[in-house]
Formats: sequence, C-alpha cells, structure tokens
Amino acid sequence: MERKILNYRIHIDQEKIGKKIAYNASCPTLGLADFGSTLDEAIVNIKKLIQFHIETLEQLDRPIPFERDFTSVITSINIPLPSKAHLLAQ
Repeated sequence: MERKILNYRIHIDQEKIGKKIAYNASCPTLGLADFGSTLDEAIVNIKKLIQFHIETLEQLDRPIPFERDFTSVITSINIPLPSKAHLLAQ
C-alpha cells in the first residue's frame, strides 16, 4: 500500500520572555500550536503534535484537514521608519 504524505504550513514566531527566547510554532490548517527553546525544537515539537493529531483523527474516524496550496511563502522584511513615526505594537 502506498503511503500518502500531507504537507502543512507552519508559522514560527520568536518571543522574548525576560532574558530567554522562545519559538512559538503554529499550524493554522489544523488549529495547533506548540513551542520550543530553539527553532529546531519548535519544529520537532509541532511535527510531533501534528502527527499525534492526525493519528487521533484517524482513530476517531474523523476527516483529516489538508492544504491545497503549496506555493505560499511567508517571510519578514525590514522597513526603515521616519524618525517621528509612532509605532503600534501588534
């Protein structure tokens, strides 16, 4: 039997907590989130959570959501601000 491979986009944000850095990873398609103290750890953790979630959906005989768009690119850019700009934190 041929094994199917699903691809999921994950978003990772860096967060400073006191003197420590955490990496928050989320999978919007599945509504899942996890974290790690390093980027690699966050990726490993979210992959384990996605696998667990898919296995649980299968055991419960529930449909498994999947993504149809594999061409998304998410990145960040640096924009110089005017010296008198007022920032609104998001």
